[in-house]
Amino acid sequence: MARAELGRLLLLLFAALPSSAAPGKDGRRGDPEGPRFVAEYFSQSAQKLSFYSWYGNAKLFRFRVPEDTVLLRWLLQVSKGRGPECGPTQVTVHFSYGAPPVINPLGTQFPSNTSVRPSYNLTLILGATLQNTTSVNLTSPAAGDWFLAAHLPEANGKIEVKGFFTQCTYIFQPDLFVLRLADVPILEPGMPMWQTITQPSRPLHAKIFVPEYSATLQFALQSCTANVSAACALRITLGSATLPESFQKVLNCTGDTACSILLHSPPWEKWLWITVENLSGRSTSVSFEMTASFTACKPGGAGSFLSFYKSLNRSQEMPLPGDNTTLLAAPDALNASEPGRSCLRGQPVIREDLDVVSVQFRVLSDSGVSVRTEVPTVLLLNLNSGMDSGGTLVVNLLWNTTSVRHPNATVMACLSATSPVLSPGAAAWSCQTAFSQGYLRNLTAFSAEAVLVIPYPESDNWYLSLQLICPQDSGECEDAVAQAAVYAYLSPCWDDCGIYGQCSLLRRHSYLYAACSCKAGWSGWSCTDGTRAQSRGTQMLATLLLTLSNLLFLPAIAIALYRYHLVEASVYIFTMFFSTFYHACDQPGVVVLCIMDYNTLQFCDFLGSVVSIWVTILCMARVKKILKYVLCVSGTLIIAMSLQLDRTGVWNMLGPCLCALIVMTTAWVYRGVKRHQCYPPCWHRWAFFLFPGIGLAVVAIAVYTFMETKENYYYTHSIWHILVASSVAFLLPPGDKHKKSWAWSRELLCRYQICKNDREELYAVT
Repeated sequence: MARAELGRLLLLLFAALPSSAAPGKDGRRGDPEGPRFVAEYFSQSAQKLSFYSWYGNAKLFRFRVPEDTVLLRWLLQVSKGRGPECGPTQVTVHFSYGAPPVINPLGTQFPSNTSVRPSYNLTLILGATLQNTTSVNLTSPAAGDWFLAAHLPEANGKIEVKGFFTQCTYIFQPDLFVLRLADVPILEPGMPMWQTITQPSRPLHAKIFVPEYSATLQFALQSCTANVSAACALRITLGSATLPESFQKVLNCTGDTACSILLHSPPWEKWLWITVENLSGRSTSVSFEMTASFTACKPGGAGSFLSFYKSLNRSQEMPLPGDNTTLLAAPDALNASEPGRSCLRGQPVIREDLDVVSVQFRVLSDSGVSVRTEVPTVLLLNLNSGMDSGGTLVVNLLWNTTSVRHPNATVMACLSATSPVLSPGAAAWSCQTAFSQGYLRNLTAFSAEAVLVIPYPESDNWYLSLQLICPQDSGECEDAVAQAAVYAYLSPCWDDCGIYGQCSLLRRHSYLYAACSCKAGWSGWSCTDGTRAQSRGTQMLATLLLTLSNLLFLPAIAIALYRYHLVEASVYIFTMFFSTFYHACDQPGVVVLCIMDYNTLQFCDFLGSVVSIWVTILCMARVKKILKYVLCVSGTLIIAMSLQLDRTGVWNMLGPCLCALIVMTTAWVYRGVKRHQCYPPCWHRWAFFLFPGIGLAVVAIAVYTFMETKENYYYTHSIWHILVASSVAFLLPPGDKHKKSWAWSRELLCRYQICKNDREELYAVT
């Protein structure tokens, strides 16, 4: 990006800047100099976009928004090539906070029990112009990780030979501009703070830190006065903005009367952003007082520290020193003996890191998790490492219904981030915190098991709140204790993508995330959508077609042996064998047979295919034996090297074909000039062998190059096998006249015979 354009964008950011006033001499904010701002610019390398068929085609970008940011602007630049293959298209960009966006461009079905957070998306159109530049602005954004995922429309499924077709290049470049405050006023709990807004067009910003175990937050604004006779009109926004929807709380205050708001379950150990806007008028300066207070939530009821220590000793899988294991336990065990009523019961949980994006949570309890009616039982699931958001969080709940015999009793389970749900009773029980909506599951006597699957969970502390709810006017289960089993873990992919998918670990710089690549017509986030899935019979048919079609090489092998072309016959046998078992191993479904490593089978299949064409054309050239053997061996070595560099390149096959055709054409022209007649001289050789063989080869190349798609691959590629094998049988030249057919078999079987040395004209007994 040019420096002039970068400077212009920064000036635009400052022009649109929301700000507050600086403190005056009397302790109120009113200094005309204004606050101090810091401008920051973040950029990531441009990426080539791909047409979408699975999540791996989407290009992921990760940005870190700093604290105290009041305004950010994404600058999205999309460009395309200048060639005629670059037609109009559109680029879709998805935004998500805290974790990569969960997208579904193909409209497939998600697995059952999966809860998906919506993401904000934007479509950029590339028409006649070569570049599209779009900006996205967001005021008071949430601090932390923001993710962008960009991709082209759905892929057409055509299999294109690399190097034969020219593909259009689409480039996506995101940049992030940030303006943040350097001196944000901090509101202390229980201490009033006076503020003054002198410029109504610029709001005031402040923040307050929410300590851990805060049950409620009481925010109040009072004593509002204006410098003119106009009445005070203020709008207070609590919380930061996220996309596509924000759970910010808005409070409208008019007049000099106090207005307040009570927030349940504020985010623990977070800075809460406060924005105050002056709605009184352009020339009106207002002053007011802000206060905030917290209600502490005292954990308790889970036992003493001694019992907690004993539960650790009873654990069979106690981590050793040096293990990558973290013990997560609420301090309720330390405060259980303190008097007073508690608002939650903590349950010790161990986090055990197993592998990349793979975590297991173990509950330290012999009889399960105890759930009561008076207060919720809270389990802490720490996913705050910064690398946990690229997997799938799975929580499995199982209620032992025999522990509570009331038929209408219900165990409410709520999984929420940043803070647990602390509800006073059944009437007010909901799965919603101050600034977010949790994931709710109910366990009843008729449905005692529940599963919750969350793809790409937000990188934060997650809390599972469990509480027993009884019907009103029923005292049978007030003192009851329900026993529930909780199994929670983080895995790269849900159910390892099933039998019709492959879990792939993707990387964007140092960030790792996982996604499923589906096969056999299956689709969906975890390859569970079988709308267009292939049946087992179709899979069997595809395997049989791709493998048995290689048996058409048998006529070519028999003709080569009959005409004494032993080198060519051995190459055809090699090709038939490895092509058969490569396609048996390459099947996308469950009908698969792999006799050796897949990579080895693929290399041998590609090598045999190209070498078969190479030796066939050299055999048609009918050059001297010594030259033929040199060309066969050297060509095979060069082909093997080329395939090791790039197996899918078009020149791996086109290059040897052109070289062999040049050798064959040179030899034929030389013989024709020397004999003063066309070579081969027999017209029936051209009519019944060469023209049919060339025609079959041309049709095979056309099918291979232009007709193959992912849906018709199993029968178009089978046709390719049949046509190539048939063309080889037609193109093989006749054997030497002085050698009888099948003479090689008699030479291999005889023991003592008199042989003639063609070079020395000598006889020897062997």
